[in-house]
Amino acid sequence: MPAEGPADVRVTHIGGPTALIEVAGWRLLTDPTFDPAGRTYAFGWGTSSRKLTDPALAVDALGPIDAVLLTHDHHGDNLDDAGRGLLPSAGVVVTTESGAVRLGGGARGLAPWATTTLDGPGRPAITVTATPCRHGPPLSRPIVGDVVGFALSWDGQRHGALWISGDTVLYGGVRQVADRVPIGLALLHLGGVRFPVTGPIRYTMTARDAVTLIGRVRPHTVVPVHYEGWKHFRQRRAAIEREFATAPPDIRDRIRWLPIGTPTDLRT
Repeated sequence: MPAEGPADVRVTHIGGPTALIEVAGWRLLTDPTFDPAGRTYAFGWGTSSRKLTDPALAVDALGPIDAVLLTHDHHGDNLDDAGRGLLPSAGVVVTTESGAVRLGGGARGLAPWATTTLDGPGRPAITVTATPCRHGPPLSRPIVGDVVGFALSWDGQRHGALWISGDTVLYGGVRQVADRVPIGLALLHLGGVRFPVTGPIRYTMTARDAVTLIGRVRPHTVVPVHYEGWKHFRQRRAAIEREFATAPPDIRDRIRWLPIGTPTDLRT
């Protein structure tokens, strides 16, 4: 069982998949996207999307970053030009194995269930475990590329690890998290992404998928992210909330919507 004791985490949802996580002297950034709204980004194989919303925090107002947790580097809604520009100033970049090769500069690449450790003077060590993702239907990995999530563990967590799901559909690899890592706080990437060129195929979880996953993983707190700000999301907050409203109370009570751009204290 996780050790009892204080484990407060401050999370600022900047927009899309981008969140600033502050804990025990660490400042960690997920999937940096800081370009202004208006541009259309190509994702490959005829898919694209337009960014609809500016980031809630400008990159030059972000402050120092100890580590970037990058679920994947090859889609502009997870790493855009401004986000890419800040990577050299981050202490550590953790991403997929293939992404680390593309990025260079000492980026740490992790396969699913591999780990790395963030160490710093006067701060607790954080173990980062890569968790499985599949960013589309079966057999789509050669097209959509590698993606990972991240489970972060450190001494003093009350309920379990902090989990960033990454862009993924609901499948067996994601369900493994329930069997391998107790989760306190989960940042779930939602949005039910679809593209006209590929019809009904989905590339990220829907709210219904999230309800199923929450029921299996049983995190203490769930924060939805990556459901807004881009044209390719087919299930935005209002639709997600309607689905969540029909979930059992013990699942509904775990869900916490963060105001975009406002630092919010949570517990792992």
